[in-house]
Amino acid sequence: MAFRKPDEDFVTAFVQRTQELHELKSYKESGFVFAPFGTKEKKVLFPLEKCDSFKAAIRQGDLLENNEIHAEKPQFGNSADSGSLKEKHRTLVQKGIDFIKNKKAEKIVLSRKETLEFTNLEVLATFKKMLEAYKNAFVYLWFHPEIGLWMGATPEKLLTSFEGNFKTMALAGTQKYNGTVNVIWQNKEKQEQQYVTDFMLENLKESVESLDVTTPFTVQAGNLLHIRTDISGKLKSADSLENLINILHPTPAVCGLPKAVAANFIMENEGYDRAYYSGYLGELNINNRTSLFVNLRCMQVENRLVTIYVGGGITADSIPENEWEETVSKAEVMKKVLL
Repeated sequence: MAFRKPDEDFVTAFVQRTQELHELKSYKESGFVFAPFGTKEKKVLFPLEKCDSFKAAIRQGDLLENNEIHAEKPQFGNSADSGSLKEKHRTLVQKGIDFIKNKKAEKIVLSRKETLEFTNLEVLATFKKMLEAYKNAFVYLWFHPEIGLWMGATPEKLLTSFEGNFKTMALAGTQKYNGTVNVIWQNKEKQEQQYVTDFMLENLKESVESLDVTTPFTVQAGNLLHIRTDISGKLKSADSLENLINILHPTPAVCGLPKAVAANFIMENEGYDRAYYSGYLGELNINNRTSLFVNLRCMQVENRLVTIYVGGGITADSIPENEWEETVSKAEVMKKVLL
């Protein structure tokens, strides 16, 4: 496991000494956790006491320029395949819109996956490209022989916690970055982000003593922009960390509202297993600090196949064509480091 936190200039690595698969049993354990989207599925832990860990400074000369990576060009399939992907996702989005308009949900986050084929993918070179291209993201490379290889560059923090204090964020809404963060947001994106903020504020009350909330602001994540609200506060007790994580995951930014209704719609209609996409990962209770990130802008590598996972929030004001284009823009984040 190797990762770099947003804006840091070094990579941290955890190397487990054996191939044993450890399941997270308690949020009082220490190590690196890798958790799936489904709350009932197995959360993997690289226990701190069973790992060797080290940090390495990132030197500019260590990072490769785009033209220095020699991965084979992926096979995208023919245009009919692309058209089929588009039509399938548009149909899924329309089904979600109809469900919401029937007052059965406020928001549902719907996703899709796209698989590319390589004859020779240079994983380390791809990781270096992500480090260079997405400096304000959590960039990671994770592998276990029983799970496989995942990597990504996620802009979304689930939470950080240190000495009883915590920070999290409500991140939603998407548009392309065109050289400035001074942009106009449509009501659909504003509403989508407000749903996430309101959910967090309402549900955090029982676990925290105080809450500080910023006004929404625009942030850049690679070639995209999002609306973000920062939320911080103090936990009522040390045991509140597990409650806090259970409240936040899955957030309305990756699932929807009401959470149970949206999750059920996703399971019944997306047509595939998200696995670790839209789950969370990061350091748990290391040096008295927990730092977890939502697993977005990620891909799974299996032999010659690379599967990219992308999605977007659906509300009553969503337009299927626009939602498809949003997933195309998000897929470009990963394709940029593959091509």
